[in-house]
Amino acid sequence: MAHDHETHGHHHHDHTDIDWSRMAEHLETQAELFTPLYERALAWLGHKQTEPGLIVDAGSGPGVLSCLLADAFPGARVVAVDGAAPLLERAQARAERLGVADRFGTLAGELPGILDDLDYPVDLLWASRSLHHLGDQRAGIAAFAARLARGGTLALMEGGLPARFLPRDIGIGRPGLQARLDALEEQWFAAMRADLPDSVAEVEDWPALMASAGLRHTGTRSFMLDLPAPTTDRARDYIAASLGRLRDVFGEQLDADDRETLDRLLDPEDAASVHRRADVFLLAVHTVHTAVRTG
Repeated sequence: MAHDHETHGHHHHDHTDIDWSRMAEHLETQAELFTPLYERALAWLGHKQTEPGLIVDAGSGPGVLSCLLADAFPGARVVAVDGAAPLLERAQARAERLGVADRFGTLAGELPGILDDLDYPVDLLWASRSLHHLGDQRAGIAAFAARLARGGTLALMEGGLPARFLPRDIGIGRPGLQARLDALEEQWFAAMRADLPDSVAEVEDWPALMASAGLRHTGTRSFMLDLPAPTTDRARDYIAASLGRLRDVFGEQLDADDRETLDRLLDPEDAASVHRRADVFLLAVHTVHTAVRTG
């Protein structure tokens, strides 16, 4: 499953009352930490789509991955597409900072319909955990496929494994806290999907859904991020922010013991907190599925 970023402020269709700068910082921190994983995924992708002219990052957020795509494919023009204009402003600023703005653009609007505004067919359409925010994922993949050039590749990053930050037994509270948080997150994710406009329950067999859109599946591979203990301050800050969001969302659903454990993990003054303990790590796996338009 691995929806581990979902409750951590990932944007949805409702853009009201959102602190965009805070959300952007969290999304940027996450993507920057996960850069080694993304770079390996893009290197693998480079063997499948060698010289794309136009790349679209569908659901780009603040554009960390969009800029990595520009790095990985120096001959390509990259368009970051997202429903949130404030995040695209960050993406454009990042492209300018990194010296790729001359072949970088943004397009604001909701997926998948906004893709009709593109001037050219797409050689590589990258969708990193954006598809599952569409109520009808089968129709979403069909819309993505329709925008591809002949020989163009669709790359979906969906699924993988939930992130792990701590050992099963951390010396306080009941062992297995993260597994219990995962179960709550699964319930949250199912409810999020059910509440989307035009929501359709679908078997999450991504290669089969790509095939149903007329694409030929060309590969599935998982990529690991492994930042072992003792980890960096930056990873600690990200882990604290992630657990803090889980505490905000699920606090009332946790039993008193787990709530107290989470509060201790988040208290910078507590020697048992993720800010101070030596056994904190970041281990995560994301899966990428690719398919090509042959006709």
